[in-house]
Amino acid sequence: MQGAGKGLKCARMAKNSHFSGAGPSQRQLRVGELIRRTLADVLNRGDVHDPDLNRMSITVSEVRTSPDLKIATAFVLPLGGHGREDALAALARNKGELRRAISKQMTLKYAPDLRFVIDESFDQMDETRALLQSDAVRRDLED
Repeated sequence: MQGAGKGLKCARMAKNSHFSGAGPSQRQLRVGELIRRTLADVLNRGDVHDPDLNRMSITVSEVRTSPDLKIATAFVLPLGGHGREDALAALARNKGELRRAISKQMTLKYAPDLRFVIDESFDQMDETRALLQSDAVRRDLED
């Protein structure tokens, strides 16, 4: 009888381990996109009472949520890529107001804690594009 319990435990572990290494769930992706759109709208409209933040044009390229949806990490970049630290400081300073504005427009049980990170993917795309246009790579591709 002891072997049957062990098999059941292994089956449960296998079921849970299927999701542990996988990417985000559909719900995480859906909520992340909804937060991204809402945050971008709030920043675009200037709904925050901070003149420094309202002067900046900030792109919200992606929002990733934790599995429990209580933490949302927003990947942002100011227009032109200049003033990154100032943008992060302004967003962090107004995190509470942004969180309230987002929760007002969304129907989540909890308003997620917002975290802001500079989106480096644009820089990586530029580096990749430059690398692909270099003579050495172009020569290798033609051979």
